[in-house]
Amino acid sequence: MEFVAASWPRSFAAMPCGLLASFVSGETMSDSFREVTSVSWFGRIKRAVGGVIFGLLLIVLMVIGLFWNEGRAVQTARSLAEGAGTVVSINADSVDAGNDGRLVHVSGPVTADSGLSDPDFGIAAQGLRLSRSVEMYQWKEESKPETTKKLGGGEETETTYSYSKVWDDSQIDSSNFKKPDDHQNPPMAIQSRAFQIPEGKLAAFDLDTPVLDRIDGDKAYSLSASQSAVIKAAHTGTKPLSIADGKIYLGSDNTTPALGDYRIGYELAPLGVVSIVARQTGSRFEPYQTQAGDALLMVDAGNVPADKMFAEAVSANTLITWLLRAAGLLLLTIGFVLFLGPIGVILDVIPFLGSMARMGTGIIAFFLAALVGTTTIAIAWFWYRPVLAAGILAAGVIAAAAVYYLGRSRKAAAPMAAPSAGAAT
Repeated sequence: MEFVAASWPRSFAAMPCGLLASFVSGETMSDSFREVTSVSWFGRIKRAVGGVIFGLLLIVLMVIGLFWNEGRAVQTARSLAEGAGTVVSINADSVDAGNDGRLVHVSGPVTADSGLSDPDFGIAAQGLRLSRSVEMYQWKEESKPETTKKLGGGEETETTYSYSKVWDDSQIDSSNFKKPDDHQNPPMAIQSRAFQIPEGKLAAFDLDTPVLDRIDGDKAYSLSASQSAVIKAAHTGTKPLSIADGKIYLGSDNTTPALGDYRIGYELAPLGVVSIVARQTGSRFEPYQTQAGDALLMVDAGNVPADKMFAEAVSANTLITWLLRAAGLLLLTIGFVLFLGPIGVILDVIPFLGSMARMGTGIIAFFLAALVGTTTIAIAWFWYRPVLAAGILAAGVIAAAAVYYLGRSRKAAAPMAAPSAGAAT
């Protein structure tokens, strides 16, 4: 890859595009610049050959992934059916040793012996989990490439890089910017964290981390101006601190943020009623290992019956299965596009021919992905669900035969009806 100048002098081509615009038209300089790169026809062919290798690897991985997904779906469905048939609903007020090792369903209010606190800012609350979300005002780079095919098979890409300051909840590494000068982000000294009770109680039962982690229902926890004194006393940083829109603001002016300012908000998962399906082990709950292969540990907020919990899990399994199928077919299409990519590059000697070829190979890639993907899923069904697959195949054959014979009988009846009509005249 080589850098090439545009039609203006080389000294101008090295300028940021905003500065060039200012020089030409007198407008104010924008924080962006443009870079023009070119790749020769042989360089593109070499890159396309690398794409073929990656495309083949992607195709193989997606075939394996689609086959695995069908097995995962069957195993989960069988595990849920097994669990739904063996689960026992129990009372949370007492621990029955006779249920040890069994899959049980229990509902009740969660209580805690201790409260929650964020020691860095002196925030205290009563609940299951207190989550701190931290954003820092920092530089972000965005790129907008525009590629043009050239006669002879070469390719020229004009990329415009623009820079703006944004709130982001993770550190943006400015050292990787195309133009790091004057866009250097300070280190993010304050991180997001979650503070969760180590143990909870559900009547007579003890709840530990594996169960507590599965309880959701986090809601925004708004801070008030009356808490600012406590927060300022706990915070050891040097930036000015204020409360704005229910959040902590670290910086001089919350209406005009500066580079390196922080915005800190909280969410609280309150204590409440939960429903659990798990293996009872003494007074605790653990994942229940099914004979089908999955370990069951389900937690829902609220008083949810066991049958509804299993029905929701079945629906989630179906949704995940279809999403993975769709993702697999999409990635298969990409794999075939990469595999057929050199055809378009070779014909790009005349750009119009290359564009037509890519349109054709794209359609071919789509149909190849559909064929390979559905065939893989069908084979997986025969592998994992032979009886059901055979039944569906038999039903399809019977339906096809019925349509065929119905069509033949209609054709045979038509010639017989014609002479009768002639005799009547």
